[in-house]
Amino acid sequence: MLAIMLLLQSVPPIPPATIPDPPPEALALGRRLAEAGTLASLLPMIAAKETDEVVAAHPDLSPAERDAYRRIAAATLARGSDRLFAAEGRAFAERLTTEELRALVAFQTSPVALRYRAAVPATIVATMTAMGGLDFKKDSWAAFCAETKRRC
Repeated sequence: MLAIMLLLQSVPPIPPATIPDPPPEALALGRRLAEAGTLASLLPMIAAKETDEVVAAHPDLSPAERDAYRRIAAATLARGSDRLFAAEGRAFAERLTTEELRALVAFQTSPVALRYRAAVPATIVATMTAMGGLDFKKDSWAAFCAETKRRC
């Protein structure tokens, strides 16, 4: 999360889109879709983890300083999330019709989609745990070396 926020702060503003401006309804629906999506489900979990890591890395912080840091981190998340959801919402609105956006928002706000999104963070943690020490670059290079008999 911290990496996402730092990246957002270091990236220059996106130049005006070459895609025509979507209608206001499409922009609003795109934003609702973004706010109901997977990214919205994951951001709080990632932010909480990274906030806890920063607090743990600074045991010299007083209880008041820890509280202040947590408050500031939450505000930083809110600002960053606002930018992410605005960008994601606009991207949806530029690529999907208003009718498609209405259908997607209806689904994403349905009880089954709400349950799905609630399950996403724990599911991702379980998946990452099951992956163990998977290192794609290292593993694929080792497999390449073994298959080609190349001395790597």
